[in-house]
Amino acid sequence: MATSKLLTGVTTPPALSTLIADRLREMITSGHLAPGERLKETELAESMSVSRGPVREAISLLDREGLVESQRHRGARVITLGYDDIEEIYSMRLAIERLAMERCAERIDEHVLARFDEVIAQMRKISLDEPGDEHVRLDLEFHDLVYETADHSRLQWTWNTLRSQVAMFLNARTDRSEFRSKLHQEHQEMRDDLASGDQAAAVRSIEKHIGWTLRQIRKVRALENGPDKAGPLSGPGPEGKTGL
Repeated sequence: MATSKLLTGVTTPPALSTLIADRLREMITSGHLAPGERLKETELAESMSVSRGPVREAISLLDREGLVESQRHRGARVITLGYDDIEEIYSMRLAIERLAMERCAERIDEHVLARFDEVIAQMRKISLDEPGDEHVRLDLEFHDLVYETADHSRLQWTWNTLRSQVAMFLNARTDRSEFRSKLHQEHQEMRDDLASGDQAAAVRSIEKHIGWTLRQIRKVRALENGPDKAGPLSGPGPEGKTGL
């Protein structure tokens, strides 16, 4: 019997290092592991009841994603994003999401629209007082669907590489009340432009959505005096950080 037939229906569980990386990624992007905080392999392994090997592999994975900085003989630390870093992240995000929205508008169907509507309905239901990470989760879920529908493997790979740093920034924003209050409205506008099939309108809507944040980043950066400072992601937790 062919090997392919023998393996039909068999699913391979994720590696332990992948599960650990998922947990650490969540802790970093939510702010529970603060920017600049050292990742101690021994302590993390003990807290998760695992050996140091999978923890080391997980940290290496997060290093490749740009969430962790590893230094020889000094271990690994959570990255600290300065204004220059955030401007790079958001200018890149704007560039790739233009293409994603254009392709999504071309390929969208009733099934995808129903999924967009479900996400927006959840956005409408959550209170402004809900934890910020829930708003961020729904925001990213909407954009994940845009990239999925765009059906472009290299575009998807680029988004996957950038996504965690976007989440880290969104969870650290100090303008949370404004971000939360306009969340469903802006995404409803994007959904409607996508539903129309008008690619140019879809691109304009994402330029409005992301472009405002990018302009704010550049405005604040222009007001900074001297060299780049620690940046807006230097506080003790998701509700205690300062900056954009």
